[in-house]
Amino acid sequence: MSEQSRAHSAGSTPPPEGPEQHGTPPGGTPPAPEPESTPPGGTPTAPERESTPPGGPAPAPAPAPDAEELTDRWRRALADLDNLRKRHARDRPRELEAERARVAAAWLPVLDHLELALSHAEADPATIVRGVEAVRDQAVEVLRGLGYPRHDETGVPFDPLRHEVVSVADASDPATAPGTVVQVVRPGYGEPGRQLRPAAVAVTRKPG
Repeated sequence: MSEQSRAHSAGSTPPPEGPEQHGTPPGGTPPAPEPESTPPGGTPTAPERESTPPGGPAPAPAPAPDAEELTDRWRRALADLDNLRKRHARDRPRELEAERARVAAAWLPVLDHLELALSHAEADPATIVRGVEAVRDQAVEVLRGLGYPRHDETGVPFDPLRHEVVSVADASDPATAPGTVVQVVRPGYGEPGRQLRPAAVAVTRKPG
């Protein structure tokens, strides 16, 4: 082969790939990989996860009671109510008897003092009177302790809840208002709504 042919063949052969064709700069150091994109604020985006309610999954609802269980509950409630009614019917007479005994025992001292006063019937009449007054005061105190205080006040306005008018009188003092209690014929015991009896009184009439 002639020298011209060898030169032509050598000129038609492509040159070997150099570093420039692979993007490597002279010196042999490859470029660094591009970093992942970061959103504004500097915090990389985390992969999304499925949301879970706080405290774990919600508990399953309790099964509703069946008809047999409801019937059993109903029968038990009826049995409890019947037992309560029987117990109340059994205890009620005992409670009433205990209350009667308590009230009767409160009057025993009054009876004792009456008998003591009768045993001194031949003594000084003034002593007998003082003894009877003491027994009366003791009886009033017993009623007050049972919740029925005595009311025998005069000079107070007429109260239909406490008083019962048995007579009407003229006022001895012109300044006394009409309807004022001027005399107590029979004392009353108790309070409005809870009294043994109202006080029987005489009140002043209207002038005219």
